Amino acid sequence: MNQQTMYVLFQFAILIAIFYFLLILPQQRRQKKEQQMLDSLKPGDEIITKSGFYGKILNIKDDVITLEMGADKVRLKIAKWAVGGIISSASDKIENDQK
Repeated sequence: MNQQTMYVLFQFAILIAIFYFLLILPQQRRQKKEQQMLDSLKPGDEIITKSGFYGKILNIKDDVITLEMGADKVRLKIAKWAVGGIISSASDKIENDQK
């Protein structure tokens, strides 16, 4: 291989490294963090769905979550992947009640 070919291969390797560190690695970290959040869900947690609905988890069975929502305590089943975040955890409420 001549010097020009080596230079092109080096630039290509640098480009791949940049894509990995700026695009792929952060996406993998976000996915891992979201999976940890989904795995930590338990009945009693108050959550917000990705579509903006607030509710309290009543039951979790496989990939289906039963929520209680609103003043009328409407029950709604959603897919586990639709959970956007935890507003307050059931364990946080127990700790606050004990204080």
